[in-house]
Amino acid sequence: MKIKPLADYVLIEPIEKEETLPSGILIPETAKEKPQEGKVIATGPGEVRDGKVVPMTVKVGDKVIYKKWGGNEVKADRKELLLVKVEDILAVVE
Repeated sequence: MKIKPLADYVLIEPIEKEETLPSGILIPETAKEKPQEGKVIATGPGEVRDGKVVPMTVKVGDKVIYKKWGGNEVKADRKELLLVKVEDILAVVE
């Protein structure tokens, strides 16, 4: 399935970090916090303001940090993806 975001939406594949305590105990999936980091899979063309398209500030392949509770979860090709507005992206990781 191919998902093409519209307007100023960005499709992100969250990056799950394996969490292990300093003692070596692995934190189970149910106790983990939601990831806040991911890879941009697709972007919309940008927001329309005053009849003009404002270009996106992120591009496909960027690693980004986004708001913890922002976006909508979608499933495609057995992957958990997140559809967020570009304003919910806080930073690009370089």
